[in-house]
Amino acid sequence: MKIISLLENTTRREDMLTEHGLSLYIETDTHKILFDMGQTDAFYENAKTLGVDISAVDFAVVSHGHYDHGGGLAKFLEVNSRAPVYIMRDAFLPHYNAKGKYIGLDTALRANPRLVFTDNIYDKFSIAENITLYSCNNREPRAEIDPCGLTEQECDMLVPDTFFHEQYLQIENVGEDAKCVVISGCSHKGILNIAEWFCPDIIVGGFHFSKKPMDEKLAAMACALDEYETEYYTCHCTGEAQFEFMRGRMKKLNYLACGDMLEIK
Repeated sequence: MKIISLLENTTRREDMLTEHGLSLYIETDTHKILFDMGQTDAFYENAKTLGVDISAVDFAVVSHGHYDHGGGLAKFLEVNSRAPVYIMRDAFLPHYNAKGKYIGLDTALRANPRLVFTDNIYDKFSIAENITLYSCNNREPRAEIDPCGLTEQECDMLVPDTFFHEQYLQIENVGEDAKCVVISGCSHKGILNIAEWFCPDIIVGGFHFSKKPMDEKLAAMACALDEYETEYYTCHCTGEAQFEFMRGRMKKLNYLACGDMLEIK
């Protein structure tokens, strides 16, 4: 299995476009998957540079309803004529940042017939053998879920975001050691909670720490994450400074920049 970062905030290459966003191309023995599409068409331009054929993707996942993960959805639907897109229904609710700026998706896309809404009372949606989406909306958190000022519209009011629109992709039996891999977009429900809920071999995704001060609290979170046997490949909303701070306190923390490839054998 391989995971290629098509789009991320940073890159080690001169031929990659970057933006505040995330898009990952995942190739298993049986499926080609696009996980998130960034803000714009940049994921597609980078895919062409990297030799990834977006038109050949079997299915796509939008992790949650924010523009930096689903802004490129229209482009994906344009260049890929067949793949379903798995998304939570609440992803199309109006979402706003702490300053009141709209950060949601293009609601005109909600009626597209290729969208598959993954809402399920059991918080589980099976896509294929060993490939499952989880919302974890019914699971008890180990750590408090901090909305960080993010809101969503409920009737005529803005209320703290519950992140019920966020979902995680679990791929099991990967490689010779049958590893469990979990892909997260921004981990708004808390990376500590995700690590506890899944206890996977590998987690790939943002930690949403970029605005957190590098203090004893962040150090404690790093140490708590390090208690798990999990190997972490973070990116996007974790923050470069926060990553460096945490890396000094974690044995298995890595960064997946735009253009990088993670191969799991």
